[in-house]
Amino acid sequence: MALLEVQDVRRSFGGLVAVDRVSFQVHAGRIKAVIGPNGAGKTTLFNVISGLLKPDTGQVRFHQRVISGWKPYRIARIGLSRTFQNPSLFLRMSVLENVMVGRHGRTRWDFLGCGLRVPGQGREEQAIRESALEWLGYVGLAPWASAPAGALAFGQRRMVELARALATEPELLLLDEPASGLNNKEKEDLGGVIRKIRGRGITVLLVEHDMSVVMGLSDEILVLHNGVTIAEGTPAVVQSDPNVIRVYLGGEFQHVAPS
Repeated sequence: MALLEVQDVRRSFGGLVAVDRVSFQVHAGRIKAVIGPNGAGKTTLFNVISGLLKPDTGQVRFHQRVISGWKPYRIARIGLSRTFQNPSLFLRMSVLENVMVGRHGRTRWDFLGCGLRVPGQGREEQAIRESALEWLGYVGLAPWASAPAGALAFGQRRMVELARALATEPELLLLDEPASGLNNKEKEDLGGVIRKIRGRGITVLLVEHDMSVVMGLSDEILVLHNGVTIAEGTPAVVQSDPNVIRVYLGGEFQHVAPS
């Protein structure tokens, strides 16, 4: 049974259709990639899944539960978290504090409770700190826990955002172009971390332009072009698909309208 189901999702902006009746599934324990040229609709699709955008039509289901139109914080609380193309960190806060923010949705105390230091809140704060430190160690950034996030290199900031997403305890992690801006060594390290994440039972759905990263990590690949699905399957199947070859090497693809 699929963990995530996207069914006939369509999203437009005025007269521009960014995603056009896209359907696919993500099964638990898998790494699935969404690829396609710039403007293919990949990030719009991620924004619909994670609740930043509502679909015009269609549904998104997580554990067979319709989550289309839910607020992002509510989606995160049920086990679906994400990162973004550009790391979105609190640059004046410490690296550790940035990761601790990711635990907010898993805490029992609201802002007032934290301010009043009600009984039990201190213990929970310590647990949050310890969990954040564990995730920083997981992505190799424990030595920078006390440093301001703004002092880190770009690749390190990506890893902080990844640690923050992991701190939400997701079942499904959406990674939006995680290798963008990284050098070859950082890409290799990222691939190792993503494999470890899958090893912990976390399912991964990623958007990525770097084909060496995609082909080296993915169990399955979905290819979008101008908002529609043109191919789906294993890396070997997708690499040899005539429509994919046409899109990436130039030429027209043979579009078959959804039935």
